Amino acid sequence: MISCSCRVLPFTAIIGQAEMKKALILNVINPKIGGVLIRGEKGTAKSTAVRGLAELLPEIDVVEDCAFSCDPCNPETMCFACLSKYEQREPFDILKRKVRVINLPLGATEDRVVGTLDIEKAIREGIKALEPGLLAATNRGILYVDEVNLLDDHIADLLLDSAALGVNTIEREGITVRHPANFSLIGTMNPEEGELRPQLLDRFGLQVTVGELNDAKERIAIVHRINDFDKDPLAVMQAFEDQQKETAQKITNAMALLNQVEIHENLIEMIISVCQDLEIKTHRAEIATLRTSITIAALEGRTAVHVADVKAAMALTLPHRMRRLPFEPPVLNRDKLDKKIEDWKKKIEIPAN
Repeated sequence: MISCSCRVLPFTAIIGQAEMKKALILNVINPKIGGVLIRGEKGTAKSTAVRGLAELLPEIDVVEDCAFSCDPCNPETMCFACLSKYEQREPFDILKRKVRVINLPLGATEDRVVGTLDIEKAIREGIKALEPGLLAATNRGILYVDEVNLLDDHIADLLLDSAALGVNTIEREGITVRHPANFSLIGTMNPEEGELRPQLLDRFGLQVTVGELNDAKERIAIVHRINDFDKDPLAVMQAFEDQQKETAQKITNAMALLNQVEIHENLIEMIISVCQDLEIKTHRAEIATLRTSITIAALEGRTAVHVADVKAAMALTLPHRMRRLPFEPPVLNRDKLDKKIEDWKKKIEIPAN
């Protein structure tokens, strides 16, 4: 049964932008990849894709009345209060709900993002003194930052730290309180409005660049699709229901398979060698490529990573780490990458497919 209470264009109804959609799916399967940065001019379906993504994700069980939406079955990611109840074998009231997409407003202050502390209460009651911020609301969800390049650098650092660690830390006057903050970070930006500094670029696991579709037939199809959705959103949602279910099932299956995927040691050596040959100095490139390769294999329903998975991963993990000059566009020379991988394959036997 399709509800039309929230009129969101189905993710699978978006025409074109295949690389962007794949990057988003990979990041929600494995948030450890480190987030997605989507570069592109306005009107290229960036926001539409992010809003539609949540509809594909399986519902989650959450502890009722928990500000952090803790998983009642996973003590490793629980907040202090839920963990205490779990250890004392107290029963949880459990709710099932969709994954949330939390929008971060550009003018958000640090307190609004990370939360605030009542110092006197913190001394007595610890985490109960915390007034939760946006990072609490987005735990186990998706944090969407539009125009991330216009965000205050300090706030951006806080978000990326929390996304990498899965924990939000609030420190005030010598008192420290932590809570779980596991989320998929998605940032969009229009490069015409300014670039991100290199240190922040490197913190995003994946980057894709989207542009307008130049094929006239595709542009006509987009106009018709949006016009149809404006007139009868329920009809469009019903038309794509099977595709939505198929994609949602692939995501669910990949999440379950992820920890079973193995990568050959020679492929790991290849990743490192190629990054060195391309003069990429940050180790994040290698780690993000490894995690993305594994996630691509899981999405394809396999427990072994192939060379093709690594190549596809590098197309997403390396471009924004190739910049040498401040305003240089993030571009990966695909021909050069292919040649380096082929040369490396000749040196040592590695799984090809």
